Amino acid sequence: MEQISSGRRDLLADRLLGVAEFSHAHWFFGNLYEALAKIPHRVAASEASRELPRSPFGAGSPGRYYAPIAPINAPAAIAALVAGWHHSDSRVWLVVAAAGSTTGAAATAYLLRSINPDLFFSPQPLSEMRRRPLLKRWYRVHALRLTASAVALAAIHQARTIRLRSRE
Repeated sequence: MEQISSGRRDLLADRLLGVAEFSHAHWFFGNLYEALAKIPHRVAASEASRELPRSPFGAGSPGRYYAPIAPINAPAAIAALVAGWHHSDSRVWLVVAAAGSTTGAAATAYLLRSINPDLFFSPQPLSEMRRRPLLKRWYRVHALRLTASAVALAAIHQARTIRLRSRE
């Protein structure tokens, strides 16, 4: 009976790690593109129009690309940690993945609540004087978020690799 329970737990942990790896790859590369292409500068400076409203899910806003997948990042990593806890060989990587994912989620929550509403969703773009410090803070927090998502993605990959090797 314990063998079946352990097997199911392993299968669940493997599937959760797969979901976590996919969602973190999506999150990391989306965040990297956002920073390299300076999407915040473009969105913050754009004028609102009927075709391009200044809203979280309006045309040009990255929100519409993250919304379907990003909310599962941290829960999948944390659930994989819980499901895979009994494997000491991958436990450290699962902890690192969950910590990185949670840190990135907290940074995202901060941006969404504290910076994004003023910077991106005010009825009119802010003056350069008001926009510049918000963009600077946005990029600093985004660097933390990008680092956290990279750490989580690498740790998830390492945990999956260890788990696959242990089956051989």
